[in-house]
Amino acid sequence: MQSKALSIPGAWVFEPTRFEDDRGLFVSPYQEAAFVEATGAPLVVAQSNHSVSRRGVIRGVHYADVPPGQAKYVYCPRGALLDIVVDVRVGSPTFGAHEAVVLDAGSYRAVYLSEGLGHAFCALEDDTVASYLCSTPYAPAIERTVSPLDPALALPWPSDLTQVLSDKDSGGPTLAEAAAQGLLPHYLP
Repeated sequence: MQSKALSIPGAWVFEPTRFEDDRGLFVSPYQEAAFVEATGAPLVVAQSNHSVSRRGVIRGVHYADVPPGQAKYVYCPRGALLDIVVDVRVGSPTFGAHEAVVLDAGSYRAVYLSEGLGHAFCALEDDTVASYLCSTPYAPAIERTVSPLDPALALPWPSDLTQVLSDKDSGGPTLAEAAAQGLLPHYLP
């Protein structure tokens, strides 16, 4: 498995080796040894999530209050999605920056984002599956959203797709509004 740190501190991309023959394919999208080597710590898994989205569905930008926060290890076992990590941590050297990675069933590439980072994705195909391992269970009282359409973030959503958002995501505050309301986590180097 190959790994690479993204430009946002606390985020990495992982690409596993695929083993194919006339029977089909074997791949291991998460490998603890490679994860620890890249990040310096093991991934604690408290919950796994699985979503299915039609083409054009945007989910996010989601994050959780820190502490406890929620780290995520995300991959796409079916279809394709544009996965975006957004630095919503006040005081971070990359505050407001984002990095986008295509995750798809052809590469089984994965993205890891540590606690305090925002996460969003857009399904590029119908019936796209996002599967992610989470460090803490879902806790609605500490879940937060920043608008994925915030013009200041300028997230690279595909222009050829009809965007479909939940009421929660479409009604989320901008990054500046969330900061003014004290809703953002703080960067801890």
